[in-house]
Amino acid sequence: MTHKIAIIGASGYTGAELIRLIATHPTFELAALVAHTKAGRAMSDVFPHLTHLDLPELVRLEKVEFKDIDLCFCALPHNTSQKVIATLPKSLRIVDLSADFRLRDAQAYEKWYQTPHTALETQKDAVYGLTEFYRDQIATARLVAGTGCNAATGQYMLRPLVQNQVIDTDEIILDMKCAVSGAGRLLKENLLHAELSEGYNAYAVGGTHRHLGEFDQEFSALAGKPVKIQFTPHLMPVNRGILATGYVKGEPQMVHETLMSAYQNEPFIFVLPFGRTPSTHHVRGSNFCHIGVTGDRIDGRAIVICAIDNLTKGSSGQALQNANIMLGQDEAAGLMMAPLFP
Repeated sequence: MTHKIAIIGASGYTGAELIRLIATHPTFELAALVAHTKAGRAMSDVFPHLTHLDLPELVRLEKVEFKDIDLCFCALPHNTSQKVIATLPKSLRIVDLSADFRLRDAQAYEKWYQTPHTALETQKDAVYGLTEFYRDQIATARLVAGTGCNAATGQYMLRPLVQNQVIDTDEIILDMKCAVSGAGRLLKENLLHAELSEGYNAYAVGGTHRHLGEFDQEFSALAGKPVKIQFTPHLMPVNRGILATGYVKGEPQMVHETLMSAYQNEPFIFVLPFGRTPSTHHVRGSNFCHIGVTGDRIDGRAIVICAIDNLTKGSSGQALQNANIMLGQDEAAGLMMAPLFP
């Protein structure tokens, strides 16, 4: 059976990544590609690396016949996504890649995104899209809210440790290095080549990064008490990848064993042998996540390191993984490509 798929926001990085992945999917057919400012253009003009694919022309939203669509990916910026999704048919199944439906508390959304949520009724339908931990809810969901790429990385490495109480939740420090594609495709002065290359800087310092809202929500629910981690992201002059280093108070071997147990049956998450650390090179362009654990020189403390591709496992690959579950497909369909190396 073929499932007809639409992508709203197809001219951004995550939209293009979805197209790259779905092109090899055995049962998904791209039936509609929506882009507001680039409507009327061929996808190969917007992203020449997709020239070899026979793709629909980019169109405006009102041109799409959603009665013919089985599932829609919404790859729009936050605040825009909620307004568009509220206008879509209630029967349509949606995977949203924006931040608009990740936070269950409307006040938390307003705090982190500095704008009121305008689709609260739709929010009630949303299931958080961290696939490995919400599979049952995702399978029956009408709307799945994809996680932030930083939030996904941090949760893969820390969530089982919080849930199994093997670390002190009052002493979690997370240092994250992020690729520039995570900032999207719009022109920004600080992302110009001359501004970014040959440099490396921290941003959103002091607890202002928006993905902290997801960490607060998810870790506090797991621990049954408020959990606030220390988190500082750094911008790397590379196109793809996230490398996160977590400093935790817990017995290193127990930390490693807990992660091994949590992910032993997961197709995309690999916990490396104790003492081995991951690299973004080893997951680039793939839906895989590599996690490494080593002991610290201070007794009773561990260092946990996680690497993903921010555009794939951190966004579009995760979205496709969720769509597979929603439509009853093999969860790994279209996602088992090997990483690009070197």
